[in-house]
Amino acid sequence: MEQFEKLGLCEHVLKTISAKKFKKPSEVQEKAIPLILEGKDVIAGSATGSGKTLAFSSGIVKYTEKGTGVRGLILTPTRELAEQVAGAMSELSYYKGLEVVPIYGGMSMNNQIKKLTYADVVVATPGRLLDHLQRNSVNLSKVKFLVLDEADRMWDMGFKDDVAKIVKACPKDRQTLLFSATINSELEDFSEKHMKNPVEVSVESYVDASKLKQIYYDVRDDEKFSLLVHLLNNEKAHLVMIFCNTRRNTDFVAKNLNDAGISAQAIHGGMEQNKRSRIMKGFDDSRVNVLVCTDVAGRGLDISGVSHVYNYDLPLDAKDYIHRIGRTARAGAEGIAINILASRDYNNFMNIQKNNENLFIERVMTPQFKKIYVKFDSPRRPRGNFSGRNESRGGNFPRKNVGHGRTHRNSSRNRH
Repeated sequence: MEQFEKLGLCEHVLKTISAKKFKKPSEVQEKAIPLILEGKDVIAGSATGSGKTLAFSSGIVKYTEKGTGVRGLILTPTRELAEQVAGAMSELSYYKGLEVVPIYGGMSMNNQIKKLTYADVVVATPGRLLDHLQRNSVNLSKVKFLVLDEADRMWDMGFKDDVAKIVKACPKDRQTLLFSATINSELEDFSEKHMKNPVEVSVESYVDASKLKQIYYDVRDDEKFSLLVHLLNNEKAHLVMIFCNTRRNTDFVAKNLNDAGISAQAIHGGMEQNKRSRIMKGFDDSRVNVLVCTDVAGRGLDISGVSHVYNYDLPLDAKDYIHRIGRTARAGAEGIAINILASRDYNNFMNIQKNNENLFIERVMTPQFKKIYVKFDSPRRPRGNFSGRNESRGGNFPRKNVGHGRTHRNSSRNRH
C-alpha cells in the first residue's frame, strides 16, 4: 500500500485498493498517476490489462464532487469495454459515492436518459453518446476530465469524426487523457488540435515475451477444424480464446465444437448486448472454458487466466495479431499462441511477420488427428474451410514454406 500512497491517490481510491489487495502499482500507474494528479494532459502508450483504468480514474475520483453534473467522460471503442471500465470505476469511486453510468448501443435509450440526469461520470461509446447529444439528453458543459481509452481502436473502427464532435461539446478548459496501444499520425494530429502540451508516457509490453510461446501449424484447407478439435482435446488448457475473422465463421466453429463434445461459446458484434455480456461474464468467472470470438473481444477486455490463444483465421491487420496474442502470458503467467494456417491464411501470415519483425513464430510438426465431419447451416460454406468428407488424416504434407525461413525474436520493444 505504501507504494500506492506515494503516488498521491486519494483516500477513497486507497480504500478500494486495500480491499482488493493490490500489491504494487503497474508501470503505467507509476508513470501516469502523478502527472494526472498534477493536472497534465497525458498520452500513454499502454495495452489492455496494464492497469490504465486505475491510472485515469485517479484524477476523476479525487477531484469530482458528487451531484455536480458530468465531470468525467470516458470514451471507449466497444460496448464490452464501456461496461468493464464503468464497473471498475464504480469500484474505485465506491467510497466517494460517485454515480458512474455506462452508455452504449443495444440498451434502452430511455433508461439511459434517466440515469444521465444524475451521472457524475459517463463511460460511453462514441455513436450512442452522439445520439444523446443530438437529443439534448446529456450535458457535457461541465466535463473536467476527458479520457480516450483504446484510442487507436476507435480510429480503426471509424469513430474519428464522432470523437471530434464530442470533444467540441466539452469545455476547452479540461484535462484530456489519451490511452492507446499504438500512437499513429492521426492520433498525433488529434493531440495537437485538442490537447494542451501533453506529456507522453510509454511502458513496456504487459505481455511477458519470455513466457509467451508462439507456434503455427500448416494444414490443408479441409483440416483446420479437425486439427483444432485434436489440439483442444489434448492440451491442458485453463481458459481458451479462439479468434475468427468473421461472425459467420465464429458461429460455425462454436457450433461444431459443441457438436464435437467441446463446450464453447461464440461472441461477436452481431449478438444482442445482454447475451454478449452474459457470455463474457461466464468466461471471466471460468464457467465457460472456450470462447470463440471475433476481434470485438480481442481489444479492451481485461480477462485474467487465458492460457491458450488460437488464431483459427489469421487477421488481415498485423496489429490485430498482437492484440489477440496479448490475451495470454500476462502478469507472470505462461501462455501460448497457436496459429492454424491453410492456404487462405498465407498472405495475412506473411504480412504479420513483415510488420512485426521482432516476432518468433515457430513451425510445429502437425500431429496425427482424426478428421471431423462438420455441419453447415446453409448451402454456402465458409470460404476455404473444409471438404465435408469424414476421413482420418494426419502428419505433415509437402507445403509452401510460409515463413520463407525467416526467424524473428520477441523483444520488449514490441509494444501493443
